[in-house]
Amino acid sequence: MLQFVKFGLVGVSNTLVTALVIALLLKVCHLSDVPANIIGYAAGLVNSFVWNRRWTFASTSVVKDTLFKFILTFAVCYAVQLGVLRLLLARLAIDPYWCHLMGMAVYTVLNFLLNKFYTFKDK
Repeated sequence: MLQFVKFGLVGVSNTLVTALVIALLLKVCHLSDVPANIIGYAAGLVNSFVWNRRWTFASTSVVKDTLFKFILTFAVCYAVQLGVLRLLLARLAIDPYWCHLMGMAVYTVLNFLLNKFYTFKDK
């Protein structure tokens, strides 16, 4: 249960980092949606790997092995999220930032499941 709480706290920090970077890039730098999304998720990815490996799962596995699984998990989750984002942007007549937030919700649920049962799975 403690691991789940830690994962949740790291997830909140990732969401905040990702959302803040996307918001700054969209609203301040006037970057377009996809580049802002890519950069925002990259910032969240770095934050997530460091904190989940060190704190949530206290992983002692070889960094490169865990990192490969982590990046693969991220790639799958990101691809699904980006597809959802593009679909929402095409279908909903709302502020695009809300579409980013909805895509982030999909990403978060899928990311937790894959990290728990694949990336950091106890041997």
